[in-house]
Amino acid sequence: MSLSSRRSWALALIAAAQFMVIMDTSIIGVALPQMQESLGFSQENLSWVFNAYVVAFGGLLLLGGRLSDLFGARTVFASGWAILLAGSVLAAAAGNVATELAGRAVQGAGAALIAPSALTLLMMLFGNDPKELTKALALYGAAAPAGGTAGVFLGGVITEYVSWPWVFYLNVPVALLALAGTFALMPQGNGGTRGSVDWLGALLATAGLGGAVYAVVRAPEAGWASAQTWAVLAAAGVLLAAFVALQALRREPLMRLGIFRAPNLAAANLAQLLLGAAWIPMWFFLNLYLQQVLGYSAFPSGAALLPMTVLIMAGMIVLSPRAARSFGPKAMTVAGLGILAAGTAGLAFIRPQGTFWLDVLPASLIAALGMALAFIPSLGTAISAAPAQEGGLASGIVNTSYQIGSALGLAAMTAVATSNGAGELGNATVLTGGFSAALAGAAIIALAGAALAAVTLRGKQGTSPTEAR
Repeated sequence: MSLSSRRSWALALIAAAQFMVIMDTSIIGVALPQMQESLGFSQENLSWVFNAYVVAFGGLLLLGGRLSDLFGARTVFASGWAILLAGSVLAAAAGNVATELAGRAVQGAGAALIAPSALTLLMMLFGNDPKELTKALALYGAAAPAGGTAGVFLGGVITEYVSWPWVFYLNVPVALLALAGTFALMPQGNGGTRGSVDWLGALLATAGLGGAVYAVVRAPEAGWASAQTWAVLAAAGVLLAAFVALQALRREPLMRLGIFRAPNLAAANLAQLLLGAAWIPMWFFLNLYLQQVLGYSAFPSGAALLPMTVLIMAGMIVLSPRAARSFGPKAMTVAGLGILAAGTAGLAFIRPQGTFWLDVLPASLIAALGMALAFIPSLGTAISAAPAQEGGLASGIVNTSYQIGSALGLAAMTAVATSNGAGELGNATVLTGGFSAALAGAAIIALAGAALAAVTLRGKQGTSPTEAR
């Protein structure tokens, strides 16, 4: 196999990894009503099928990045696939809520090893050529939202014509193929360097994030002013503060705080955090609206979001890189978040007796265009801002930012939806009011992201982040 052919296959595997990692956050979307009935989830706690995965994913990503730097990206990449496979089998075979959530958390832990090591491998393969790196990042970036939306479609097919456990069993053959391809295609790298692993830091970060999500999700039922809500939020804050303090004191921290002094790194990560906080709630509640209000079954619901996949992939592979070269990553990040805000705001006008063609399709395509324009420039800026020797750490941080934003954004918008009546199944008018409120909240998050990116990001017009590396 020639070097160029091997690199192409390696890039395909890296893109497939990103596709699968993000698809596992979304493939359960269409299956949620069946899982709710089969396992006994309540309406307000249904989001934990998503959040159990994302909290483990986001909380352990920094650990994944550190392990990638210490033991080699290829080794960690393969280990992540093995853990993802085990979690998928557990989630598929679950017969109750606790086992299902445990399986989802194990899946998230596997994904936390795959994602940062995949980005590190990508940089090892293409980092010496700015043009090739831009193309590789475009394909990698397109795989993320494409995986998210394609997961909805595949979840619809599987749920409609087979059964919901197979949305997890689908990972088994993919993981086995990925394991076979990893050692044949991926560079070995410089793993095996001396250093320690901050296990306590990983535990504090994951527990703090999980506590914050739990408090927000439970707040509508417990009461926003209740002692329980504020006690859990306070405990989460203490855990996260302890994590930051520990990183400042350790000689070999999980996250070197000084990395944030790199120009644009903090600003680009903030943009990724708010992008996830707006996009994921939009996807989650749009899917529930299609099934629980418009009455779509699993397959039509997944197919209804397929146009978003096509537009996102075309936008990220073709439009976004060219636009970033012409206008600069800052302009594209700001514009993309603004367009996402406009599309999500349009979705907030959904009606109880609405239609796909008027209430869903136009605004969802606008939102997808915004995602396509903002994701690649902000991701590329975040990665290229860090020193090359901390590629694993930078990859872990930017993935963490997006996943934390996803978890907290969905938790907050779930609370907003529940507070506005989204827990009353069977009442289309009340359900729509709750979903609409959550979509309006997601639009506000995207608009805030655009404003903050305009203020905090720096960079010359027409310069891509990879060219500046």
